[in-house]
Amino acid sequence: MLDDLRALVEFAQAGSIAGAADRLYRTPSAITRQLQRLRIGLAHALAEGTLIKPIRALTEKYPKVRLRLLSALTGELFNRLLAGELDVAVVFLPEGKTAPSPLLTNIIASDRMEIVQSAAGNIDDDWESLSRAPWVLNPSGCLLRASLIDQMERAGFTPMVAAEIHYNIHLQLALIQSGYGVGLLPARFIARKNCRDTVEVLRPPSFDLRLSVAITRIGQLGALERAVELLEHGIRHLFEAADTTKTVTRSRRRVPANRREARPRK
Repeated sequence: MLDDLRALVEFAQAGSIAGAADRLYRTPSAITRQLQRLRIGLAHALAEGTLIKPIRALTEKYPKVRLRLLSALTGELFNRLLAGELDVAVVFLPEGKTAPSPLLTNIIASDRMEIVQSAAGNIDDDWESLSRAPWVLNPSGCLLRASLIDQMERAGFTPMVAAEIHYNIHLQLALIQSGYGVGLLPARFIARKNCRDTVEVLRPPSFDLRLSVAITRIGQLGALERAVELLEHGIRHLFEAADTTKTVTRSRRRVPANRREARPRK
């Protein structure tokens, strides 16, 4: 500690207080003191159980770091970053977009969404049929919902929302599996849950909903940078392992013949 103070005085006498403070901050003893708290925001659509793995890896690698997690809408996370209430936020962004200035954006992965219905459902994979179907969606304000509605409206249709589930992907899946309505689920989630026998993917013409997964922040975090890098690596690995860039092969056009015959003719 005494050596650190002497170093600060020497740099200050040289007329560079800012440089001295930065030098002091990066000494081993200072890093030990500074690695105390990392405030992480998670967009609702990303706040699920699989994130436990990279979070546990971070705490095991840096046991002196105390994590504080907050789940919220992306817009609220941006506001909290700007207000200094968060250090980093993991969010969804439309492909090709970044967080608003002065926030920094680091794209670390990509996620693809699928429209699904119950395996026993009889909704066709065209926008007109989907506009007549009941939908299970996140509440208004969700980026995924807004992107879906935008694509439907460009085709001349609007979804009929039957259930607004507040960012509970497991309840949404259960409702879809029960036949309550159609919904929007991440391809990685469908693959991980191995639920392709209980849900059916519907792919209407020109439908393509992909989002970037990004780490956003207000600036560099000094001694905490290594911890953030480890978090980025862990989240990137999750999405790479899910291989969400591959198209799900099961679709409406591959419904077994005996199921099609069981449906009443129009």
